[in-house]
Amino acid sequence: MDVFIKPVKKALITGRKAVRLNDIAEVYCQGNTNLNIGDTIVFNIPENSSKNEYLISVVDIVRAIGQRLPDATINNVGEMDTIIEYSPEAANERPVYDAFKIAFVCVVLFGGAMTAIMSFHSDAQMPVIFQNIYRLFFGIESTKPYIIYIPYSIGLAVGIIVFFNHFGGKYITKDPTPIEVQMTTYEKETTDSVIDNLSREKQNDNS
Repeated sequence: MDVFIKPVKKALITGRKAVRLNDIAEVYCQGNTNLNIGDTIVFNIPENSSKNEYLISVVDIVRAIGQRLPDATINNVGEMDTIIEYSPEAANERPVYDAFKIAFVCVVLFGGAMTAIMSFHSDAQMPVIFQNIYRLFFGIESTKPYIIYIPYSIGLAVGIIVFFNHFGGKYITKDPTPIEVQMTTYEKETTDSVIDNLSREKQNDNS
């Protein structure tokens, strides 16, 4: 009998100690779909433990399935290690606090972006450049060439919107935004680092 498993890299367990196979992996049993292998308990959260992150390797999953189905051939098509994030109870929703955090982050981001753009324009002496462009095209000196300022400002805003592929809660295309790509990369690297730390702790505990 062939059993195919596809473990995920991270799973959240709330309110219970038993971690079942269905919680951390997709399971397919070729030839018999009535075995409910997904109900197999792979790991139990230790009692009175202060940790909230645990590591389950594919070896632990294979061992748990092997105890239930000794003759099964287990094929892993997913991750080699899975992080379990354990929470004894569901997190309470705090809409006011969440709204405050979002507003604070927006202010910081917009303030930082505004300062960066203004600093760049100041360092590059963009006002002088615009004045020179206006003089070359129109032959007139002007300290405030709005005919250049306004299109440039509009183009800068449109360019930022197109680059980030996101405006007012709507996407321009279905492609992920640069921020989403960077956040995904950051999350993957963070998860890999946590897996390495938990793996070392696990080896030290077994030695």
